[in-house]
Amino acid sequence: MSVITVKAEHQYDVQICADWLTALTESISSYPRIAIFYPQSLKESIPKISIESDVHFFPLPEGEAAKSVQNLGKMWDWMGAAGFTRSDVVVAIGGGTITDVAGFLSATWLRGIDWIAVPTTLAGMVDASVGGKTGINSDYGKNLIGSFHSPQKVIIDSHWLETLSSRDISAGLSEVIKTGFIGDAEILEIMENFELDRDRHNYEMINELIQRSVAVKARVVSSDFKESFEREILNYGHTLGHAIERHSQYSLRHGEAISIGLIYAAHLSQMHCGLDAAIVAQHIRLLSKIGLPTTYDQSAFAELLAFMSIDKKSRGKMIRFVGISQVGKTQRIEGLSIDELAHAYEKISA
Repeated sequence: MSVITVKAEHQYDVQICADWLTALTESISSYPRIAIFYPQSLKESIPKISIESDVHFFPLPEGEAAKSVQNLGKMWDWMGAAGFTRSDVVVAIGGGTITDVAGFLSATWLRGIDWIAVPTTLAGMVDASVGGKTGINSDYGKNLIGSFHSPQKVIIDSHWLETLSSRDISAGLSEVIKTGFIGDAEILEIMENFELDRDRHNYEMINELIQRSVAVKARVVSSDFKESFEREILNYGHTLGHAIERHSQYSLRHGEAISIGLIYAAHLSQMHCGLDAAIVAQHIRLLSKIGLPTTYDQSAFAELLAFMSIDKKSRGKMIRFVGISQVGKTQRIEGLSIDELAHAYEKISA
């Protein structure tokens, strides 16, 4: 077991262990009432929890459907009908969509109650569950409605990854590779030797990647909880990535869209931050070798530009990107013309 501490509006631990159920039971046993939210697909994987507390199980829709305003309304109704108070706790067991919406529920129910995250996807383990960002989607974009509300604990057990397809593992590794480029070159070295079919069950390697990736995010979040400046580096690849996610109507996994966004950000970085062409090529090599997409529809640029303009990272009419000048050296890219953005997009157009 390893523990990484995050210092946000309160201090909490990210616990990487081999027995999530024991860790969770110990963490919730003092609460009188517990709401456990999980996706329908995990119904058979959530065992009964043997504690004296009043435990309620609430299944949620799969994927981004869980993060709708309508679904959140149902969750609020469940909490009210079950009589949840500020002494109680919410538990989110699932991928990033589940931790996002359950965390936002916790932030808004009675103006904030405790919650615990048990991420079951690689993307959830290294990204969505850590950092205190919670939220739901609007018709106008992803995560436009949300709040900062950190969990009391994050419990990571990589054995959940046995339930995932190789496609889902690859999508999660996109976020791992991102943290390598912005903050830990050793992650990139490990990924140079990573083979998906051979190593997806290598838990020593997977746990090291998880631990290193979480450590990067914990370090950034602890220095800038509410995204004043430093935390924006975690959005490397996400400005275009979120737009592609929405344009694809979420047919692409989050990590697949981010993969394309990372390569776009690398090209922008080469043009405007002096990033070496070899590092751009490394982006393409590491992402493509695990089966992630590296290009997108050439004709989609105008729609993607419109989506990026209302991204939560934008300021006024100015679209902002995170760039890197070298591995681990980030900077902000902003004020680019449409022609400059289009020129970079040509490099990833299919």
